[in-house]
Amino acid sequence: MEKRLTSSNNRPREDSWLKSLFVRKVDPRKDAHSNLLAKKETSSLYKLQFHNVKPECLEAYNKICQEVLPKIHEDKHYPCTLVGTWNTWYGEQDQAVHLWRYEGGYPALTEVMNKLRENQEFVEFRKARSNMLLSRKNQLLLEFSFWNEPIPRSGPNIYELRSYQLRPGTMIEWGNYWARAIRFRQDGNEAVGGFFSQIGQLYMVHHLWAYKDLQSREDIRNAAWHKHGWEELVYYTVPLIQEMESRIMIPLKTSPLQ
Repeated sequence: MEKRLTSSNNRPREDSWLKSLFVRKVDPRKDAHSNLLAKKETSSLYKLQFHNVKPECLEAYNKICQEVLPKIHEDKHYPCTLVGTWNTWYGEQDQAVHLWRYEGGYPALTEVMNKLRENQEFVEFRKARSNMLLSRKNQLLLEFSFWNEPIPRSGPNIYELRSYQLRPGTMIEWGNYWARAIRFRQDGNEAVGGFFSQIGQLYMVHHLWAYKDLQSREDIRNAAWHKHGWEELVYYTVPLIQEMESRIMIPLKTSPLQ
């Protein structure tokens, strides 16, 4: 009898201890993670577009993009900038990737979209483009405060877009770790930009890197493992990831990022 009473008295304590193993304590936040992680000195919004093109149409698709997109980029009446435009080399095949910056955030995006509806050349471009596509998707992004802002660069370069689907609720942790990790990847000026999604697929992070070639990419990435602290940061960020993808991309001739 005494043995049963002792076991019964301990059960609530044991249950409480077991539950504590599976409860994640979250610090209260007084602001959205977009305000905590994004650049304060700029209100730029980014749009990342993925277009999967019919294989037989890729050349024609690239041709009309190179004819029309730079005109929008160069027109002072449009508060947007074409950051880069590429074809995926390794990853999804026959894919085009475009990155746009909207100076002034959501109002600038709305202004550009409204003006493009009245731009007859762009309307015709979209009609021609739609016949060449298998699928398309986009995301609206903000910049991480600790990354360089992507600016035009000369080439030739290849670009790697590393995309991470994070576990919901882990964006602040990711930002805290990468604010330290980015210093390990600045030696060769390979860090182009870092972004996180606001609309579209959520809890997505994109890191954009530039390399001279695939061997340079391999050498630079291997060198990071010899730096004290890099291994620890990788160890803590990997559990935050649900999925990850790497694209190696080649810039089109009219891309500001060459």
